[in-house]
Formats: sequence, C-alpha cells, structure tokens
Amino acid sequence: MNELPVRKKMRLNDYNYSQEGVFFITVCVKDKHEILGKTVGSDDPGAPSSDDPGAPSSDDPGAPYMKLSAYGNIVKKYVEEIEKHYPISIDKYIIMPNHVHMLIAVLNGAPRSSCPTMIIPRIVATLKKVTNREIGFNIWQTSYYDHVIRNNADYQRVWLYIDENPVKWKEDKYFLT
Repeated sequence: MNELPVRKKMRLNDYNYSQEGVFFITVCVKDKHEILGKTVGSDDPGAPSSDDPGAPSSDDPGAPYMKLSAYGNIVKKYVEEIEKHYPISIDKYIIMPNHVHMLIAVLNGAPRSSCPTMIIPRIVATLKKVTNREIGFNIWQTSYYDHVIRNNADYQRVWLYIDENPVKWKEDKYFLT
C-alpha cells in the first residue's frame, strides 16, 4: 500500500491569523502553468507600445509589466473585490503569469472571524473558489505561502519585491520557460 506524502505545515503554530497585522501572501497556479498573463516590455518582440491600456504610467515606458490573460483578469476582478467583504486592506498586489502576490493588512482585528476560521485562510479559500467557479475548473495549487510582516523594513522589502516582480520575472523562482 502506498503511503500518502506528509504535508509540511505552512502556518505559524502560535500565531492568530485573524489579529491585526500585515501578511505577504503568494497563491500559485497548479503545476506553475503560466495562464494568468505574461510580462511584456520593450525587449519583447512585438511588445505593445506605451499607449497600451495595460501599460503602467511610468518614467520608463519600456519597463516590463504584466499583460493579463482572460484568466488573469478574472483573478484581478476578485482580488479587487476582497476589501468589500473583509475588514482588510490590500496594500499592494501583483498578478504574475503563474502566481499572485498580495500584501494584506488586517484592520482592527477581524471581528467576523474566529478560530479555527481565520481571516487570511478564509480570504485565500474564497479567492480560489470564486475564480475557479468563473473560470470553470481548478487553476490553483493546494495551500499558499504566507509571511507575517514583522516591521517597517520587512514591509518595505516586500512592497519593493512586489513592485519589481515583472522586471525580475526571468530571475523569479516561479519562472519556468
């Protein structure tokens, strides 16, 4: 009989994820398939011009940025809805070809969330559920990565990481092609 693999516990044992704080969350597409979009920029053949509606307003019109696919736009729609349903703020997010990074601030605790239903796992589960429902199949890998932001320097480091993700995509650990 085959033994099932033992899953590594991803959450901090003694941390209440519904308490006030800031969390860096990464949710990955199953098997790292690059279905949410692609990075484009001036060094890409056939790259869109700076008047492309998806291009960021930047001092560097050739800087790489994310051009979302239809699936990526569905994910974007639901990421932008999260704040309407939970006592959180999404301070920053980026949808990459095969993953999503979010910097989520839990505001004034989470009165509607009690253990064992903690707010961050609930947000991620809901995001996966609603996007899968609209897309028509499961696009997400099981679980997700989270990091508790511990101080302002950590917050700034993560903010910059999210900001620079499209520029550094080919160096990213999630980059496959």
